[in-house]
Amino acid sequence: MARQMSTMMMAAAAVAVMCVASVCAARPVADPYSVEGRVYCDTCQAGFETSATTYIKGAKVRVDCTDRYTQELLYTAEGTTDSAGQFKILINEDQGDRVCDTILVSSPQSDCKLADPGRHRSRIILNSNNGMISRRRFSNSLGFVKDQPLAACAQVLLQYQLTKDDN
Repeated sequence: MARQMSTMMMAAAAVAVMCVASVCAARPVADPYSVEGRVYCDTCQAGFETSATTYIKGAKVRVDCTDRYTQELLYTAEGTTDSAGQFKILINEDQGDRVCDTILVSSPQSDCKLADPGRHRSRIILNSNNGMISRRRFSNSLGFVKDQPLAACAQVLLQYQLTKDDN
């Protein structure tokens, strides 16, 4: 009888733990994640930031989180860059095993609206089960490409050229 009672108590405790765990997994976090980054205009069409790069005020950026297996969109949040081209998007939920990316949405600059195919998104981790203590997450810089490169770009790009002696 005592053994049967002990088994029942252990089963009840296991059910209680699973119920608490499932409620906690679905709840918003008290201290939100902060996804931060910058949006730039590649004024030299270099494919990366240069000394001639400008940062875009008013660009729209989105955080999308999808199911790891089905790629179904499960969470989205949007933000806008400030005068320095920086964005900060607060995420109120731990995303667990979801795959999350920051993604360029739009640029307010009419001559710099094309998203750079290699710099239009950045993977970010939005869960607490990874050893990171801080709730701040940093996205790689995201970039749009200027329609026509600036006249000074030829000179700017020279500083990035490798010579034979740089091997």
